[in-house]
Amino acid sequence: MIKAVTGTKDILPADIPKWKYLEENVQRVFQNFNYKDIRTPVFEETALFARGIGEETDIVGKEMYTFKDRSDTSLTLKPEMTAAVVRAYNEHSLGAQQSLVKLFYISPMFRQERPQAGRFRQFHQFGAEAIGSKSPLLDAEMIQMSYEILVSLGLKKLTVKINSLGTPETRENYKKLLKEFLEDKKDKLSEDSRRRFETNILRIFDSKVESDQKLIKDAPKLIDHLDEESKNDFEVVKEQLKKSNIPFEIDPALVRGLDYYTKLTFEIDSGSVGAQTALCGGGRYDLLIETLGGKPTPATGFAAGIERILLACENEKSFSIPEHSINVYIVRIDNKLESVISELAGKLRKENVSVDFDYLQRSVKAQMREANKLNARYVLFLGGDEYNEGIMNLKNMSNGTEEKIPIDLIREFVAKLKQR
Repeated sequence: MIKAVTGTKDILPADIPKWKYLEENVQRVFQNFNYKDIRTPVFEETALFARGIGEETDIVGKEMYTFKDRSDTSLTLKPEMTAAVVRAYNEHSLGAQQSLVKLFYISPMFRQERPQAGRFRQFHQFGAEAIGSKSPLLDAEMIQMSYEILVSLGLKKLTVKINSLGTPETRENYKKLLKEFLEDKKDKLSEDSRRRFETNILRIFDSKVESDQKLIKDAPKLIDHLDEESKNDFEVVKEQLKKSNIPFEIDPALVRGLDYYTKLTFEIDSGSVGAQTALCGGGRYDLLIETLGGKPTPATGFAAGIERILLACENEKSFSIPEHSINVYIVRIDNKLESVISELAGKLRKENVSVDFDYLQRSVKAQMREANKLNARYVLFLGGDEYNEGIMNLKNMSNGTEEKIPIDLIREFVAKLKQR
């Protein structure tokens, strides 16, 4: 038997209602904030992610699904969405059409990392990007939207963490301080962190190795060395979160795993998903549009992992979805009426009524069991003497009452059914 590839997962019919419920909440919140849907190809040129995310990040260095097509072009299944959205923004000159472009997405992503709870090699994210403004109010808006979506799903064990990475100049000065602090300790760092010490020292804060975390515990904090503009913007974000009644904490070690962030970074963690606690995260990336070939343009955004959020919802039992049901199940009393029932089902479906019937020549008793299994609201019996008299028998499955419906009044019957 061929099975799903390791790290991938089938989303079965029983799971779909939860996904739809989440997606409906996501779309509602984004539309309330005036964000428009965008969809980009599932693969892009590899150079897009190498330039946009950063050569020294774990995503580019270890996790991307990269291959060459027949024209020898290196392509990559998208591991994240921001670089793809920026590519589309640049390519289609969206900034020339509107000064501030507000976009959202729901999309599959691909990373070849070790599968674990809430983390897959094909996974799904939703997120938003606002391109064209330096306003810290937009940074706060990203946190507001993501928090509102998570709360709308009933999640309670949420922690909002924020930090500021300052401007590139501030960050370069800080890197020198950090290098001085770690210089006599670098031999004690893990292999990955020793490499990062030379290539991108801030990534050491991302290390999950306990000994690394002990070594950097007393390191100077970037947030204590911010420029005035970054300090002021950070204060605006904090004030806005307070006004929105969103509890938060400042985490000086929160640097995020991508190279394109500037100023604000944030993360929302859950206490309901085990070791991998982050449900979503994002921040400002004022340099990325220019890095990918556009004009210098400020931007901010976030992304959230759907599988991990649904795991948190399941663990907290935060919402329950009503069982799937159909409006009508047609029970055939006479086998010779199969084609008549098929025609009737077609008429009902054209009136936007969900209908099913038996295709397996089963007994009336077995058909009723199927109607119960499908959670049918009504059962419509066709056959016998009543059919010969032009009558259908309709049973309300919730209370057991029955009524007789003339077959030639099918439209009136449909209208009546919709009102119930």
